[in-house]
Amino acid sequence: MKNNAGIIAIDGFSSSGKSTMAKRLARNLGYIYLDSGAMYRAVTLYAMEHDCYEPSGLNVQRLLAYLKQIHVTFELDADQRPLTYLNGVCVEDTIRSLAVSEKVSQVSALPEVRAFLIEQQRALGNKGGIVMDGRDIGTVVFPQADVKIFVQADAAVRAERRYLELKQKGQEASYEAILKNIQMRDHLDQTRSVGPLVKASDAWVLDNGHMSLEEQDQWVMEHVKQVLWQK
Repeated sequence: MKNNAGIIAIDGFSSSGKSTMAKRLARNLGYIYLDSGAMYRAVTLYAMEHDCYEPSGLNVQRLLAYLKQIHVTFELDADQRPLTYLNGVCVEDTIRSLAVSEKVSQVSALPEVRAFLIEQQRALGNKGGIVMDGRDIGTVVFPQADVKIFVQADAAVRAERRYLELKQKGQEASYEAILKNIQMRDHLDQTRSVGPLVKASDAWVLDNGHMSLEEQDQWVMEHVKQVLWQK
């Protein structure tokens, strides 16, 4: 590869497979993968474990008071798969639970939390050679990204994928509950006032609802080559 310092931003809907795409692309390119969604999930988990949720809902002021105590990092396991660490503890599986999924949109909608994590994300990605996925990577975090991809798929397809993923991990799962959660998150992600989910004007759109991983990889590499190989 001619340029090993590019920034690739992958945005899209919840459970659209953008994280899997980003991880595989980073591995194929020899880039670093930064999982922004995992960072918001880690903050959500921290809030759940530190009594930030009351019967009336999220205690925002309590969570904001804890922010500077939250440190999210990523490490590779023996198979070169990225794992999420919250204050030094691996939370990769825990942050993927439905309990966290049901609350993460509330946390990620907070301007203070977004500003806090965006600062961390930019610091991690400023050297380039990264792939990052999320909701507003190509529009807010890295508007200067060399390659921008927007991923979408029907909500029912995404719910089925998430259901099978949880079952394979041995976790209890309800397709109906997952579908409802995805539809709720789609609405919140698209209508929040700060960093809403929206396609960047210069992003390529990929509907991967009926694509295999191999077909997806091929599509992504072809589009990446058009930009990075020509630099």
